[in-house]
Amino acid sequence: MPLVRIDLVRGRAPEEVRRLADTVQEVMLDVFAAPPGDRYQVIHQHDAGEIIAEDTGLGIERTDGVTIIQVTQQGRGREQKEALYAALAKRLDEEGLVRPTDLIVSVVRNEPEDWSFGHGRAQFLTGEL
Repeated sequence: MPLVRIDLVRGRAPEEVRRLADTVQEVMLDVFAAPPGDRYQVIHQHDAGEIIAEDTGLGIERTDGVTIIQVTQQGRGREQKEALYAALAKRLDEEGLVRPTDLIVSVVRNEPEDWSFGHGRAQFLTGEL
């Protein structure tokens, strides 16, 4: 059940934002083996200057196209995470949506008890999922 938050600078056309979200979802299905119909994305657009992303001493030059993708998930190991980073960079670049130097990805781990999908119940714990 990956929960994906996509933060980007305001100014893209709605169709482009949707293509970006769709491409991220394709990677979730292909690389993270998310089940079909398992799509949880929050897209937040920020005014210019509201995303501050320095290069951490890596010599990366970022533009206003900087995009931060945070994936909250459970059960993926190092190999899947590294495959996720590579696939997102490749596919978003191929689609002309995000340059690899403008992409920052963070994966956050959580546990089954950290999810409720509605009705105030922890469906992973109750056996509903």
